[in-house]
Amino acid sequence: MKRYLFTIKLSYLECESLYLTTVTTAIVTATTGERVQVPSISLRPFIEPTGINGTFCLTINKENKIQSFERVSG
Repeated sequence: MKRYLFTIKLSYLECESLYLTTVTTAIVTATTGERVQVPSISLRPFIEPTGINGTFCLTINKENKIQSFERVSG
């Protein structure tokens, strides 16, 4: 399994695009510098009235399927 840590800071207005059917993924940069595609549906539970703000950990298996996605701080 592979883990990616990354920080997201988006305002509530910036998060609106995560609900559009045309936006299916968000591209984030991990702390290692790697660019990772995250399904927008995985980010939706973390949207608060102020937006999304925090550090997250994405764990994928060898088939690149998400095993876990969680906020680790923020």
